[in-house]
Amino acid sequence: MKKYRMNYETLLKVTKALSMSKDPKEIIRITVHNVKETLNLKGCTLYLINDKTNEFELAASHGLSEEYLGKGPVSVSRPVAKSLAEGPMAIYDTQDDPRVQYMEEAKREGIVSILSVPIYVRGVVIGAMRVYTSEHWDFTLEDVNFVQALAEIAGMVLDLTRLIQGQNEYIDILETLKETREM
Repeated sequence: MKKYRMNYETLLKVTKALSMSKDPKEIIRITVHNVKETLNLKGCTLYLINDKTNEFELAASHGLSEEYLGKGPVSVSRPVAKSLAEGPMAIYDTQDDPRVQYMEEAKREGIVSILSVPIYVRGVVIGAMRVYTSEHWDFTLEDVNFVQALAEIAGMVLDLTRLIQGQNEYIDILETLKETREM
């Protein structure tokens, strides 16, 4: 029962922090920090898809070394990324799964298992949240649902803050045009 309470408390904490933030970067940082700490993981990352390069770009991380994070580009066309369109994907053993793009780097970092969940905005995958463990972890449905829920909430709030920022920029442009015409 404690685990459920902890997840609900974390969900409340994260959603409250997210609802108060207007900064997309802060939203991402809050999310990865809380997922890592709540599930007592090795690390957590959030990637957003760069449509121009067709690669995942790291938006935030917590718990992983700069060396691991700088290992190289994470391609959207790799099997792990492709499978995100179908839903969450778990890797039990990073050293025995051909879907892992950087096996050696994962081994050096001490990463044993990975859970990757898609981040959707209006039905389109815009990124992925990944959690990393230092021990073999059979991710339960509860674990997957918890990480997926936080990823979905982060995606919705990110989309909303981007829309608000775009709207504010549009308003600024209109005000500048109005001021110019009045001169």
